[in-house]
Amino acid sequence: MQIQVNTSNGIENKDALERWANEEIRQALSRFAADVTRVEVHLSDENHDKSGGGDKRCAMEARLARHHPVAVTQHASNLDEAFRGAADKLKRALDNALGRLGKHGRESIRKDGGTVVE
Repeated sequence: MQIQVNTSNGIENKDALERWANEEIRQALSRFAADVTRVEVHLSDENHDKSGGGDKRCAMEARLARHHPVAVTQHASNLDEAFRGAADKLKRALDNALGRLGKHGRESIRKDGGTVVE
C-alpha cells in the first residue's frame, strides 16, 4: 500500500507530521492492505492566518484494486482530530465498500435479482 501525505502552506512541522500520518494510516488500514493500492491524505488549515474552530481539514482517498476510489473528509478544531476523524470514516467506508463485494468475512445480502439490499 502506497501512502502519500500532502500538507498545505499553513501547516507547521510538515516533515514530522507527514511521517506520523504515514505510520498511522498504515496501521489503521493494515487489514485492507490486500485491497488498497494507494492512500492520499491532504491536511490543510483553511484559515491559517485566522483563529477559529473547525478550520482544520483532512481529506483521504483510498484507491482500491478493481473498485472505485473511496474518499472522505473531516473538519475539526485541530489537525489531530481532523486526521483521526477522517481515518475512522475511511475505515468505515472501506468496510462498507468491501463488504458489498463479499470481502473480509462478510457476505453480501442480495435478493434473487442480484441487487444489494440496504
